[in-house]
Amino acid sequence: MQLQPYIDLEFNAPIWRMEIDELNDTLLLEVRDIPNRQVSFAGVDLNRAHLNFKDLTLPERWLSGLEAANNGVMLVHGFQGETVPVHKGLTAVDGVNGNVLWSDYNIIFESTNHEGFIVSDARIQPKKYFNIDAKTGQRTVDQRITEITDIKKSNIQYPITVTIDEIPTGLNANVYGNEVHYLSHNNFRIVSLHALCEGVLTQHLYVLNGDDIPVFEDLIAGQIQKLQPEAFISYKNKLIWLKNRSVLKVLNL
Repeated sequence: MQLQPYIDLEFNAPIWRMEIDELNDTLLLEVRDIPNRQVSFAGVDLNRAHLNFKDLTLPERWLSGLEAANNGVMLVHGFQGETVPVHKGLTAVDGVNGNVLWSDYNIIFESTNHEGFIVSDARIQPKKYFNIDAKTGQRTVDQRITEITDIKKSNIQYPITVTIDEIPTGLNANVYGNEVHYLSHNNFRIVSLHALCEGVLTQHLYVLNGDDIPVFEDLIAGQIQKLQPEAFISYKNKLIWLKNRSVLKVLNL
């Protein structure tokens, strides 16, 4: 048995950030072209393997970024200024068609809730929290919110760090370093490791079945200068990772 990705999408710049709208199984992406100072956004339907939109740009072409996703809406934040990395202002984008739904340049994202989002207003001190409707941007004061806690149970799983001795032997790589990233899901074992071959450092992804036989492998980064952080996540029965930072891949497990 050999597995194959069912989503394989290449972008023209590095994918800087990803968020999953778990109510809609939609993956939202921030793509940041540093040389041209251009940020764009994309949306992918994980169930249908469908690219909802790509290369979406907003009037602020650089000082903005992906903040959160919930209830069919992608939130994009602004910044207080070029040299002030503090988020301020939000624009809501429809996660299916990429249409802008509303903008509010005074609010700050705090968390998500069942209806949409929790925000605060930068002009109001002491800080007061508002419930905000994801689709319309309408907000109401909720006096019960005194602090922000994560109320959602997420289906996203992140790998853990283990030593080389804890992973199967026989992987086709000259392992570099003493640690690898590992996750077990649906009787599969997913391993990300670094390898050194003829002085070149690379990063690899392996999926092994219950008999520790590789059923998928990918070179996810070549000729890198230093060890990279964890390279993948699982969401429900999907393995999600980036290849060379600009290619989105998704595999069913």
